[in-house]
Amino acid sequence: MSVQPKKHLGQHFLTDKNMCRKIADQFIESHDCHNVLEIGPGMGALTDFLLKREGLNVKVMEIDRDSVAYLEENKPKLKDKIYSADFLKTDITQLFDGEPFAVVGNFPYNISSQIIFKCIENRDLVPEIMGMFQKEMAERIAEKPGTKVYGIISVLTQAFYDIEYCFTVDAQMFNPPPKVQSGVIRCVRNSTQKLACDEKLFIQIVKASFNQRRKTIRNSVKGFLKGNVVEDQIFTLRPERLSVEDFVYLTNLIEKLTPGD
Repeated sequence: MSVQPKKHLGQHFLTDKNMCRKIADQFIESHDCHNVLEIGPGMGALTDFLLKREGLNVKVMEIDRDSVAYLEENKPKLKDKIYSADFLKTDITQLFDGEPFAVVGNFPYNISSQIIFKCIENRDLVPEIMGMFQKEMAERIAEKPGTKVYGIISVLTQAFYDIEYCFTVDAQMFNPPPKVQSGVIRCVRNSTQKLACDEKLFIQIVKASFNQRRKTIRNSVKGFLKGNVVEDQIFTLRPERLSVEDFVYLTNLIEKLTPGD
């Protein structure tokens, strides 16, 4: 029995075992976390190498029923550890009885950013994210300020995680080969428990800034200024020039100008 990749689920099964081993090796059990949730294991190519690691408590979540049936039949070590569910619609707080867990996987490209955002929302529960993304997305998440690649997901992820771009994976290593290359990144929870600003406003300002990224900050956030005029050099910059700390500063500046809103 084997599983045929389903286009509507964005499935591309990694077939190169050496690459699967290399990807599994990028999981470093940061913050002494030994619980692992693999999202979208397919037929378990990456799962096999995670299961070989001593001391790991590996569970998997798979939306494709054919893949779930395959795993139940062929991966006895996963007995009672397979969730047939959609990660984006699942309450993940009790998957490991409330304990922290790492999120790993060859993530479906069409929902990879949503997976990242859900991990950020549950950042106190997810100390490490390690996985494969479309190369362009992986680079964007890891990119530093100052380039056109740097964007919303860069800022929001880097606010709470230290990110390393590990390596690129060629399309020919998949069945079927995707039309793009892939990239593996590792995100490790940093020491920021809470941003030194209103986090909801921070997110709104980051999104507003990059939604008009060719404009200066003054123009892209003028809706937040309520007609107030303020002189600060940060308003003359474009959003790709601003670090996480700069956006925190900007958020506090705007909040002081518009108290009570």
